[in-house]
Amino acid sequence: MGYAHDYAAAIMQRGRVPMPPVDFVPNWSDGPRKAKYYPGVDSLPLPAADYPADASLDRAFGFADGAPGAGEFDLTSLSGMLLDSYGLTGRRLGVQANTDLSALPFYPLANWSRGSASGGGLYPVSVYWVSGPNGPVTPGVHYYSTRHHTMQRLLTGDVSGEVREALGGYANETLTDQYLVLGIKYWQNSFKYNSFSFHAVSMDLGAAVQTWRMWAGARGLSVEPAMWFDEARLQKLLGVDGDEEGVFAVVPLKWAQGRASSPTGPVPGDVSVRHRDIERSRAVFTFDALLKMQAATSEHAPERPAPGALAPAAAPPVNPDLPLAPLPAARPMPGDVRTVLRRRRSSFGRFDASRPVTAEQLAACLAAAGTGSRLGGDTGTGPGAGTGDGVRLAKLYAFVNHVDGLEPGAYEYDPDARELRLVKAGRPGEFLQRNYFLSNYNLEQAGAVLVPTVRTSAVLDAVGDRGYRLVNATIGAVAQSVYTACSALELGCGVALGFDNVSYIEELGLDATGEAPLLIMMIGNERPAPADFRYEIA
Repeated sequence: MGYAHDYAAAIMQRGRVPMPPVDFVPNWSDGPRKAKYYPGVDSLPLPAADYPADASLDRAFGFADGAPGAGEFDLTSLSGMLLDSYGLTGRRLGVQANTDLSALPFYPLANWSRGSASGGGLYPVSVYWVSGPNGPVTPGVHYYSTRHHTMQRLLTGDVSGEVREALGGYANETLTDQYLVLGIKYWQNSFKYNSFSFHAVSMDLGAAVQTWRMWAGARGLSVEPAMWFDEARLQKLLGVDGDEEGVFAVVPLKWAQGRASSPTGPVPGDVSVRHRDIERSRAVFTFDALLKMQAATSEHAPERPAPGALAPAAAPPVNPDLPLAPLPAARPMPGDVRTVLRRRRSSFGRFDASRPVTAEQLAACLAAAGTGSRLGGDTGTGPGAGTGDGVRLAKLYAFVNHVDGLEPGAYEYDPDARELRLVKAGRPGEFLQRNYFLSNYNLEQAGAVLVPTVRTSAVLDAVGDRGYRLVNATIGAVAQSVYTACSALELGCGVALGFDNVSYIEELGLDATGEAPLLIMMIGNERPAPADFRYEIA
């Protein structure tokens, strides 16, 4: 058993046994930027992106007919996908219950909205574009600047062969010379969350990739991340220190008019980005648990798991002996993905129990969550090459407070039959609020609280410590799916990690299956006529 098992156990217990350093207090005045800063580099403005009228959310989730992902990317579609997922799209200022409310009116601390969710609103994922000779620009390595919606050139020259070599056998399955490489600069999150940050940032990765999958799926494109590759080789190529930035995923892009069937030759081994990110913080700290998790989850990164390796860690089936609670057909979500992503936000205590959620809305949210429970298709082994073989890792539970036609209680969700099974009858509001540690939500006022679980230990046993990244990326994908569905359904949504995981295991009886509840997602109608300020910038 590797260190990831110990870290996972500490995460489950942290509501009762605080993780060190227990006396850590963030220095907000010396915090890092929310993006990397490369002074003096050339920038390539990205084109305005069109958006097809039939790019509906139902199509993105696979609930409606559409092309099966055979389309090809071009510069316009790449631009649109990046802007709608991680680019800054507007300024938000609303009266709500989160603890940062008093700071938001001040411009330096402004809250800028994005299509993807992020723990603490910190957005630590760095997006690099490695473009080969078949692309639309001079080959090289670019960094996506979210503040400017531009590509900043970090290296000139064709180094797509380095990415291809790092991917190993998966590169032969996805012939291309265009890659998005996703890194995570740890200090952008650990300055606030210290040792807990690895848990949070790996979910951020899943949320970002799931946005891309939905966005691309609505346009007949395909996005699947590779999560097993030679991480050290890509860190060297990007010029980053492995203790400071992990490389979590590579997304090969099928490119328009590409000639990727004739890959380029090898790249000299000393090639590397020379530009360096300039840190804003005067004092940067490291945390033992974070360093150990980076080391543990990257040690065997090139060793791609065998096909079928994750099958023993699949989500357990529903219990057929539990009382059945049928759900109606899911409410359609015809809204286009771009508009829905622009509306996405966290509710922060605005739920109103006097307006129950409909059963059709709940069914739609659960069905959407199910699309994120398999972070990837069945290419090779996994999410792209990540592992999975299409295996469903996440299982869903629903604590029903106020849903028309459903009695209050705790339920487990059957994603194949799209129905619920009653685990425990009775109003769950008191349990939910007692085991929530923050003051920004009243969980009893939510229509329902959805809880995704993964058999984390079984995943680690099956594919090693790097599987921890896959576990949390899957949970992040589920959360982003629910956020997006709620936006389309005009429901409020909030996601939180500050709860007592062990109490949920006890309440749902998960000891026997080894399931770990990793996140809670509140959905419900919000109070009418909220005090909001919105200013769209994209």
